[in-house]
Amino acid sequence: MKQLTIVGAGWAGLAAAVAATQAGWRVQLYEAAHIAGGRARSLPQSFAGKPLDNGQHILIGAYRDTLTLMRTVGLNPEVLLQRIPLDLRFANGQGLSLPNWPSPLNLLAGLSRAQGWTLKDKVSLTLAAWGWQRAEFECDMTWTVAQLCDASGLSRRVMNELIEPLCLSALNTPLQDASAAVFLRVLHDALLGGAGSSDLLVPRVDLGALLPEACLQWLWANGAEIHLGTRTTTAQLKAMHQDATPDNAVLLACPPWEAARLTADIAPVWSTLCAELPFTAIATVYLHCKDDLFKGLTRPMVALHSDAKSPAQFVFDKGALSTQHGLLAAVVSACTAERDDVTEQVHAQVCEQLELLNVEVVQTIVEKRATLACTPMLDRPASFVADGLWACGDYIRGPYPSTLEGAVRSGQQVITQLSQVTHR
Repeated sequence: MKQLTIVGAGWAGLAAAVAATQAGWRVQLYEAAHIAGGRARSLPQSFAGKPLDNGQHILIGAYRDTLTLMRTVGLNPEVLLQRIPLDLRFANGQGLSLPNWPSPLNLLAGLSRAQGWTLKDKVSLTLAAWGWQRAEFECDMTWTVAQLCDASGLSRRVMNELIEPLCLSALNTPLQDASAAVFLRVLHDALLGGAGSSDLLVPRVDLGALLPEACLQWLWANGAEIHLGTRTTTAQLKAMHQDATPDNAVLLACPPWEAARLTADIAPVWSTLCAELPFTAIATVYLHCKDDLFKGLTRPMVALHSDAKSPAQFVFDKGALSTQHGLLAAVVSACTAERDDVTEQVHAQVCEQLELLNVEVVQTIVEKRATLACTPMLDRPASFVADGLWACGDYIRGPYPSTLEGAVRSGQQVITQLSQVTHR
């Protein structure tokens, strides 16, 4: 029987382990941490008897492979995820919200109803979207999203209230630095990917229950060997690589800096490329609202006006999502401030914009290397490392930015590549 040793049990590693098991491989899975999930995992800390997460992650309806994987391991996405038609409105109701209609009728209806937007704003977006579709959602590969907006004639309001939050959410990279080509690819899948593709899918459960725990149970039940709390050393990887064959392969599903460390002697060029990848941070500030009259936000997710001193783009009502009453999660994509500073700024921002008085900080989570800085022409490493040694993860070369869907797709696609090699 073919054997595959996987190093790392994040979403990419878990997706690869499930796909390999389905393809007939005997899987051994090693994870340095004591819990699976990688950068999308639950934490030991809890609130109202339920775990906090290491960040407030969000999916969209276009994440087909992630949703399919959830169903494969026995989960029901419709129960675990709250589906919300794209809604980027602020607390006062201004902004864009799409109805639950087929595309492009949903976009046209949302534009006609967008509160606070002038006719000029609406026309600029309509013409830009038409132009992107005519160009098949492709552009100059060297462009940033800011350059794309300028070339498309988008109004300042549309850039600030739609494009910027979407870019930060999807690419975790500021407009002036983010790849326009990758951004358009995400827009294409969201807007033209079929019914519900642009919907927001917000977890109702902690991230462990959303996928990793079910994957581990499915893998155990299907004969995989799982070793949590087991760190792979450079010497161990060298030994694995020396014994590797097409039918006895090794797959690195660990973070890129760890993969770079492990492969420095085996594949120095590939290792250097991993080590030099740029990253951006995401901060999640958990707040507890104790106002006597607070019954929750008007919507599970509310957009925030953001700037240098008010850095959060969105706030989520965990009471509405996971019955953690009074708990709010404010998200700062492309975070550049230090932990204490961002905590103070977000606390003040949420209190002011949501008109709350008695709010306490529960926890601030800063993932300093949360995602790749998705810049134009970024040179990302390939999945092939050396003979018998492969890699997967949201940083591996591919069409998607560093998202959960990108991680899942990478894990599944590398198994397809491995199977092709073994059949030659």
